[in-house]
Amino acid sequence: MHELIAAPYLDNHLLVRPGSPKAARLPTLRYEELRAQTTSAAPAWLTDVARHAWGLEMSGRELREIVLVRTRSPYGYGRASYELNLGCNYDCEHCYLGLKQFAGLDWPERERLLHTIRDAGVLWLQLTGGEPMIDKLFPETYQLAYELGLMVEILTNGSRLAAPKNLALLTRRRPNRITLSLYGATAESYDGLTRRRGAFRMFLKGLEAAHAAGLPLDLALIITRHNAHEADQMRAFADRYGLPYREYTHMSPTIYGGAETLASQAPDHLIDREPFNGCNAGHTFFHVDPHGMASICKVGRDNAIPLMTTGVEGLSRLGGIADSLMLRTGGCTGCQLSGTCRVCRPLAKVYQEAKAPLDRYCQHATPRS
Repeated sequence: MHELIAAPYLDNHLLVRPGSPKAARLPTLRYEELRAQTTSAAPAWLTDVARHAWGLEMSGRELREIVLVRTRSPYGYGRASYELNLGCNYDCEHCYLGLKQFAGLDWPERERLLHTIRDAGVLWLQLTGGEPMIDKLFPETYQLAYELGLMVEILTNGSRLAAPKNLALLTRRRPNRITLSLYGATAESYDGLTRRRGAFRMFLKGLEAAHAAGLPLDLALIITRHNAHEADQMRAFADRYGLPYREYTHMSPTIYGGAETLASQAPDHLIDREPFNGCNAGHTFFHVDPHGMASICKVGRDNAIPLMTTGVEGLSRLGGIADSLMLRTGGCTGCQLSGTCRVCRPLAKVYQEAKAPLDRYCQHATPRS
């Protein structure tokens, strides 16, 4: 099984190693040399790069056993996210997925979908849910994504990380990153937010097992009205394990337009977003739901493309869909603050459809305006 991946990425070529954040940029001539290589020995320059970047010794080893060389895709996508299943073993009040239904593709279709994602040019793939690791086909999905030369990130609550089958798989085929959601610093707040007794204990068990195995971890600190009093403790928790973390304080409506999640907001902990100046959603990034429907992102799900019927060719329409969804329409048409707006149009539309209070997403309703 490969230990390095040489792949086109947008307008560049990269050499990456699963489980490592490091990447080496490859000149086009070097990439083409690897793609056309017919001899078994690794070129001297590659041996030097592998040794200096990752401490990987390639001398005396066959090139094809170490390096997977990806071909260039005409579609030009670099990243994607894939919801394996919306089902979850938690029942968090703030969850934007709303109804967490257990439904998704069977294995033949899922296998075809992963090849489609690879053929789109994707190098970095995020596996999410629901809780992806309770999906019955998670091991097979992860294994194939790895074999296809995708750098995989897993978004998880950590409750199944300690399961021997999962831990063995991820240790043997290392992910690019595992991001664990932290819902509190104590069992009282964590279990209260997830509405599952014992959830904090399962999280700690998974974290400890993955940390001991040396897996690449970071934390997503989810700060809501249930745990805001423990925000400092949650930061200290991350520091105690030496893990990088990001904080999430903005709760959004559900993907079905429901406003029930907004009650979990902790208003005193809201952090101003940067002005929205556009993004690559739909152009170099896309999202796929459990049924193989491709959209520009997790929020902008309108006009989704059925990849199981269109194949990778269907993605050629996604850029135009993205441009149309990003237009300021409806209540945002002609807004005098659009130049400094902190919310993209698809997200604003979700808030508007949920009839959310204006101060949850619009600068017109805040003193800071």
